[in-house]
Amino acid sequence: MKSLSPILITIVIAFFSCNVAQQIHTPKRTSDAISGSEFYKKILSLKWNEREELAKKEILNGNIPAYLKKFTRVNTSITTPEGETINAYYLVLPDYLSIGSDEDFARIPLTPMAAKVIADSFDCFLPTTKMVDDIYKNAIIKLEPLPMYAFRDSSVTMYHHHLMIEGQRKLRKGLIAGIKKDVVTTDKMTKENTPNRVAIYGWHKLDGKPIQPLYSGHVNWYVDYSHGIRLVHRTVYVNNKQMDYLEVLKDSRLRGLLTRE
Repeated sequence: MKSLSPILITIVIAFFSCNVAQQIHTPKRTSDAISGSEFYKKILSLKWNEREELAKKEILNGNIPAYLKKFTRVNTSITTPEGETINAYYLVLPDYLSIGSDEDFARIPLTPMAAKVIADSFDCFLPTTKMVDDIYKNAIIKLEPLPMYAFRDSSVTMYHHHLMIEGQRKLRKGLIAGIKKDVVTTDKMTKENTPNRVAIYGWHKLDGKPIQPLYSGHVNWYVDYSHGIRLVHRTVYVNNKQMDYLEVLKDSRLRGLLTRE
């Protein structure tokens, strides 16, 4: 049997590389890891900071549903003042950070401090407001927001809201949006000299308009049921060239791919 030529080998490798689902690299979920429902039972009587530490530990140890570890592609483009179209895409997790297995998981709101630790550990970052809009446009599953009004920052309300979303989702799979406000990356706190705040945005209605404009009025330890953590891989593909997202944001010609700021 003849061996493949180096050129053909390169083509074959490139083909399979493009078709292999990329995913975050976490420890393997152990067989005795707690489920999403068990996690919420465990934290019912805990304070917010205790809940947060436990959630962070579970996620960093790989206690994440398998479906949530696989990235999905979001396309974007801009037209320069010279009339050139620049196409790009980046990779996002299909849902908000959750704890548990595919069969029994639960979404967990977190502070921006915990979110950053987790994002950094997985070579990710939090989206900008423009990216939240682009994710919504690219989403396969768009659900009507479900506001709640009592005990907004309690673990009970957080889990109740998760169950309500699951009732809407009806086991459909794919990139989902319209179910949470995103904790976002923004220059707003730097400009306003309020580094101890959390920035939130989104929660799109079915008409595509977000309920929540960019807002940074809450102290950074405040978390309620409506907050969600969406991770974005830090590699951005600009005209098929790999760039770190910080490179893109520092480039005055390209930053419009990721932000309106």
